[in-house]
Amino acid sequence: MTAANILQAGTYEMPPALKRAQAAIHLPEVQAMLRRLSEYDLGIFMPHQHDEKTGDFQPLPDDLMQVESGRKVSFQRKEQIESQADRYLAVSWRWQAGAVAPASACEMVREDGPEGADQRVKHKMLDQD
Repeated sequence: MTAANILQAGTYEMPPALKRAQAAIHLPEVQAMLRRLSEYDLGIFMPHQHDEKTGDFQPLPDDLMQVESGRKVSFQRKEQIESQADRYLAVSWRWQAGAVAPASACEMVREDGPEGADQRVKHKMLDQD
């Protein structure tokens, strides 16, 4: 599937910053960046959230992160997640205030392995605390 096979952002009402992000994926320089990122198994994403009442797209504020826990997504204060680095694994990043900053994270759990072995870390599922 190519970007041309998916509904285009121009058919939706979105804030200008998100429309710009949607249009950018068609630019040769952005596609070149994506090609280069793919060498590291990375991609491009559009940081966003949705209005709780209307579902409308909104830019993701700088102080929030998208968090996945138990296969459910929520939006939480960045400092709250960053202060629990032993529980969360950053899975997306963005350029913010002149530096790389996490934009989303998954909550993880550790499993004890055989003595002397590395701990196994996996995604937190619904039935785990």
